[in-house]
Order: sequence, then structure tokens, then C-alpha cells
Amino acid sequence: MKKLDEIMELMADEMADFKKAVLQLQLLCGQLFELSIPISTEALENNLAAFLKKQEAQSQERDEILRSIDKKLYNARLIPDYLLVVLTIFGISALGLIGYFSYSANAQQEESFKVYRMIKESENQLQQDFFAAYPEIKEEYCQWLEDQK
Repeated sequence: MKKLDEIMELMADEMADFKKAVLQLQLLCGQLFELSIPISTEALENNLAAFLKKQEAQSQERDEILRSIDKKLYNARLIPDYLLVVLTIFGISALGLIGYFSYSANAQQEESFKVYRMIKESENQLQQDFFAAYPEIKEEYCQWLEDQK
């Protein structure tokens, strides 16, 4: 029985503590309902307007950055200017050398043709002189040519 009395005392103490906790919770709930924060539309509109201004400023900054990137991309070149100058100089030099070498080759060829013509004319003249000096050999030579045909 003694144990049952102890359990009953503990139970009574626990019930008292529980009742105190419930009363304290009711008191806090009442205070919470009295302390409710009213939301006014004016404060909400001010906060929203400030947020929208910040967002607009950020949007303008972003647009400005994008415009500058677009401008840089528009003005960007695949081949740098100095490389174009070097390639142009190289091209002009190559064309000049090709022109010079073709002109000198052509002049050399004409010179060779002149020398060849002179040799042929001198051979022809020597042949004519030889045939004039020895007409019988000329007749035999002409006969030999006809036989070859």
C-alpha cells in the first residue's frame, strides 16, 4: 500500500504541474492573440516598390553589360590588324618576286631565241656560201633530199 500511496502522490504532483503548464500556455496564447502584428498594405506596397526599384537597377546594369559585350563582339576581328599588315606585305612581296622572275625568265628566253636565230642564220649563211663555192655538191644534196622524201 505504501507504494500505491507514493504513486498517488507523484500523480497528484504531476497533475498540479500539468495544470500550471496549461494555465501558463493559455496565458501566453492570449498574449499572442493580443500582440498580433497587423499587415498594412501601405507598408507592403513600399517594400514592393523598393524591391522593384532594386530589380530595375540591376536589370539596367545587366542590360548595359550586355550592350558593351555586344559592341565588343561586333568590333571583334578574327584576324588581328598586325597580322593583316604582315600578310599584305608578304603577298605584295610574293607578287613582286613572281613578276620579276617571270620577266627575267621571259627576257632570258627571248635572248636565247635571238642567239638561236643568229646561230641558225649563220649556219644557213655558211651553208649558202658552201653551196655557192661547190655547186656540184649542192646538186647531190638536193638529189639526196628528194630521195629521202
